[in-house]
Amino acid sequence: MDEIEQHEIPFEGKRHRNPKRRRGIFLLPAMMTSANLLCGYYAVVASLVGAPEDLNRAAKAIGLAILFDSLDGRLARMTGTTTEFGVQFDSLADVVSFGIAPSILAYAWGFRGVTSMEGEGLHQLGQFAWVCCLAFLICCAWRLARFNVQGMAPGSSKYFVGMPTPAAAAVIAAIVHGLRLGGPMSIGPLQNGWWAIGWFILAAALGGLMTSTIRFYSFKDIPWARKQPSLAIVLVCLLAGVIWRYSEYALMTIACTYTLVGVTLHLIRFFRHRLVSRTA
Repeated sequence: MDEIEQHEIPFEGKRHRNPKRRRGIFLLPAMMTSANLLCGYYAVVASLVGAPEDLNRAAKAIGLAILFDSLDGRLARMTGTTTEFGVQFDSLADVVSFGIAPSILAYAWGFRGVTSMEGEGLHQLGQFAWVCCLAFLICCAWRLARFNVQGMAPGSSKYFVGMPTPAAAAVIAAIVHGLRLGGPMSIGPLQNGWWAIGWFILAAALGGLMTSTIRFYSFKDIPWARKQPSLAIVLVCLLAGVIWRYSEYALMTIACTYTLVGVTLHLIRFFRHRLVSRTA
């Protein structure tokens, strides 16, 4: 039901013969949305604690929130229980999990550990961090509201207008997880002020991508419910194994690649359009 899945009108099909079963089916997507909200809340609390391992747990919680968020819409359509209430509940949960949680995580990871600055410089960095993370949060809420009103890209369900909020949150969470202390790329919370400035600029840029008109692939045209060739199943299992074993590398690569591909394709379309306009 979030941005990963297009909202649909409430189900008007046949009534179930067993009313108790009908009520139980309505609970399935709501439970997934509640789990999404729980993960977002946990990520906020862990980020406020601020220890390096707590920040890594917060990043993992955001990743789980993305998983639950992708399931609630599918369950609602599979069980015929899509409702306007579910749409609004899902959007509110997304503001917490993909807006508040990653913005606080980005602030804690990029500012709390800075030791290369002190006095007025550190104070200015804190203000800059506050503004950039707030911009991310506001853009997330803006993106969700626009999606609820406009939906997918006009004339196509294959693309989102602007970067989906789970994808933007995934970039922050994947980088924090990938660079965690004790991992293969062990860096931990940033300590250098200049790196911290770049980190907060990235957070603000992700906010800009969410409110932009750049088209990002939605994966909605993939027939997940149909029979798939054996090779596709093997590749999916292989990908899952790689993510499980090398999560630091795999998740950061996937999240950043999705972002860069969307921006690159937009630039290619932009310059191609300019070239056609000049030659016409």
